Amino acid sequence: MKILLVEDEQKLAQALSKGLTHEGYTVDTIDDGKKALTRIQLHRSDYDVIILDLMLPTMDGYEICKEVRAANITTPILVLTARAETDTKVQLLLAGADDYLVKPFSFAELSARLKALMRRPNEKLPETLRVGDIELNPGERKVSRGGKEVPLTLKEFGLLEYFMRHPNQVVNREDLLSHLWDFNYVGFSNVVDVHVKNLRRKLEGEGTAILETVRGIGYRLAE
Repeated sequence: MKILLVEDEQKLAQALSKGLTHEGYTVDTIDDGKKALTRIQLHRSDYDVIILDLMLPTMDGYEICKEVRAANITTPILVLTARAETDTKVQLLLAGADDYLVKPFSFAELSARLKALMRRPNEKLPETLRVGDIELNPGERKVSRGGKEVPLTLKEFGLLEYFMRHPNQVVNREDLLSHLWDFNYVGFSNVVDVHVKNLRRKLEGEGTAILETVRGIGYRLAE
């Protein structure tokens, strides 16, 4: 899962990014309202959830919500606000926010609200994903094949979850990079291939091959 975090308080942004990354999310962080809106408009399909601070430089969260919804972008938005007034909350929801958290808040509550947003109908994932004899539980972060648990790293888990959300589809390397690595990532060009190779080794073992390489394009998880 990939999150866009829009927060101009540097310490808070770093703390949230660290906590979310530890939970297995990929996090892009932006500290400016107009830059965030541009990012959302150009990369609307990259993010599963947007965490949006209300008070931002150049454009506030309220205006961003309105612009995003006016562009028919349906990505769930969780707004962070220091204002607890009922009128503020109502305005945010009417502007298109899906939920809000009043500062200060606990990280545990943020995490729970994110999971609740991802369970909503237009972004719904079943409690357990199944492709062939592979089962993946996003909430518990557990994977099994043929009833036997398969231990995966966070990146391997993210790759497999992405494949299982797009079964029988050819997924190119650029899609995987944009969804599972943040936009500040600088690394070697075959990083995706290396992680896929490790995932395939753990998944397939002595069993039937299921993760196919489509030469020159990417990969396909076949049912």
